[in-house]
Amino acid sequence: MRAALFAPGLGYYTAGATKLGIGGDFVTAPEMSPFFGAALADAFAAMGAANVLELGAGSGKLARDFLAACDGKPPYSILEVSADLRDRQQTLLANRKVTWLDALPDEIEGLVIANEVLDAIPCEIVRFHDDHYEQARVTVAPPSGSAVRSVRPPLPRAGEGWGEGDENQTPLTQIWQPLLTGHLLAAAKLRIPPIEGYTSEINLEAEALVATLAARLTNGALCFVDYGFPRREYYLPDRATGTLACHYQQRVHFDPLILAGLQDVTAHVDFTAMAEAAVDAGASVISYSTQAQFLLHAGLLKRLESYEFASDAQRATALGAVQKMLSPAEMGELFKVLIVGKGAAIEQLAAMSTVDQCYKL
Repeated sequence: MRAALFAPGLGYYTAGATKLGIGGDFVTAPEMSPFFGAALADAFAAMGAANVLELGAGSGKLARDFLAACDGKPPYSILEVSADLRDRQQTLLANRKVTWLDALPDEIEGLVIANEVLDAIPCEIVRFHDDHYEQARVTVAPPSGSAVRSVRPPLPRAGEGWGEGDENQTPLTQIWQPLLTGHLLAAAKLRIPPIEGYTSEINLEAEALVATLAARLTNGALCFVDYGFPRREYYLPDRATGTLACHYQQRVHFDPLILAGLQDVTAHVDFTAMAEAAVDAGASVISYSTQAQFLLHAGLLKRLESYEFASDAQRATALGAVQKMLSPAEMGELFKVLIVGKGAAIEQLAAMSTVDQCYKL
């Protein structure tokens, strides 16, 4: 997953293909509507002109809309691992005071925004099989005596909707290796139900990122927006095949071993694990809610009602985007918002307790 997404010059996020929007592989909330960024700005207005750091800023539209909605213009910085996306962000934000970072600051003060970041951090796939836990690995040549499962079908021919491919190229295959020791095994025993064949994801790297952010946060808040579940829902017995999915040309499928570097590979977020990582690093959970609850509390509908549209068509388009962000059948329930913080931000954001459902974690 790391190679497919981040290999220099070849990975999905490091090459130059269009990723976001109608012409890309998937559409995020900032791509749908400027009201998303405006709602975020309103939600954190109580923090004043605090520094803002956005991780993985996509096309830059969230930064643009956030800054446009602020009464003051807080210092805004972006940490972006994709050189291609950084170029696009710099073009879009050329007239705004935004700086780009190459690494996380040693100390963080203010607001950190991570919209659809955690789902793209490389995860591990673990299954319970034959009374023990196993880890999925990838190889190009099935070793003798290993339990091998080929998950790569022939690539579709040109014109079939997936692009051109060589049906005769060597397939990648998935093998299973026993987990004998280590943090991954400990997490598997805690989370993966001991049901024969049960397979799911564990993302220790995402937890490590949250822990690092929380540890370096001196005074402020971390806001994570992503699709996922609390642990009790993530590892339900009925969800026995996990959540790993791939996005290519506005289509979703479940084979990460094809179209390497050309498709997005993601997994849903275990928000309980993220909250635990933040708390263990010294932060406090301020709020955990669905995206719909968060956006409504932030006043998105008031923004929508007061906006002067140029035409009925523009209004209809805006209403459609907002409906998708709020609808339980679309993004409203599947996407969650986890906010953790330290220092004065805990009191400044106390009003978010009205939508807090951290008891579900």
